[in-house]
Amino acid sequence: MKIQLNSCDAPRPDHRAITKMLEEMAMMDNGTARETTDILLDGSPVEIEVGGKNTSSAYRALRKLHIDYELLD
Repeated sequence: MKIQLNSCDAPRPDHRAITKMLEEMAMMDNGTARETTDILLDGSPVEIEVGGKNTSSAYRALRKLHIDYELLD
């Protein structure tokens, strides 16, 4: 399933938590997850692919981190 991460509305976004969530949910390596987090926090939308069993966990993690998202697929 493809998800577009639009923005992070948290007053003080947790850079490390977002990076860790991307590593686990989108199966990214640490470097790619850090780069993706930087892009998201700079205000640009990011598209990620989430695997089957991680789908419900991904939604919960995105809400917890105050990340606005949109389902693409």
